[in-house]
Amino acid sequence: MLVGPKYKICKRLGASVFEKCQTQKFQLAEARAPRRSRPKRGGNSDFGAQLLEKQKARFTYGLTESQFSRYVHEAMEKKGKESSSALLVRLESRLDNVIYRAGLVKTRRAARQLVSHGHVVVNGRRMTIPSYCVSVGDVVSVRQESRTSPLFLGRAEQLADIKTPHWMQMEEGGLSLKISAFPSLSETELPFNAAVIIQFYSR
Repeated sequence: MLVGPKYKICKRLGASVFEKCQTQKFQLAEARAPRRSRPKRGGNSDFGAQLLEKQKARFTYGLTESQFSRYVHEAMEKKGKESSSALLVRLESRLDNVIYRAGLVKTRRAARQLVSHGHVVVNGRRMTIPSYCVSVGDVVSVRQESRTSPLFLGRAEQLADIKTPHWMQMEEGGLSLKISAFPSLSETELPFNAAVIIQFYSR
């Protein structure tokens, strides 16, 4: 997905949307930059606030507008708070996101490449579709033939410094994981408000 200048997007939506912006260098540049008073896109309207939240979520997961819209409308088949939870589950259950959350790579973009290049298996089956939706009970692993790659050297030693979500269990020295539950809104840190996004698409 082509997104344009990432630093410029981070300045508008917040540093959390791209891992590239979550660095001391970016934070220092932001602190030193002169503040210019200019009207924000969308103003202070409800529409502007909802659009901002939608863009935060879309860029965070690296999705096209059509992909993200499809996920939201699927979630909206649920009612009330269940819609927000359903959206979170669908986004977090993407295979590329699972690889990123497990700490196998440092960015979701790198996770997409890892999957696309055939380094990942799900329940013993090679999977090359980053958008594949994992389910509770699924086992996601680094392919045996790929485990000698420099990408995974020292993986077992790195586990102590990796904060993995409560809904996955690491196995085989961090080269395999099991999905033990669905992610929940109350236990997942997100840089956007899922309920506001549902409101945006409900107009």
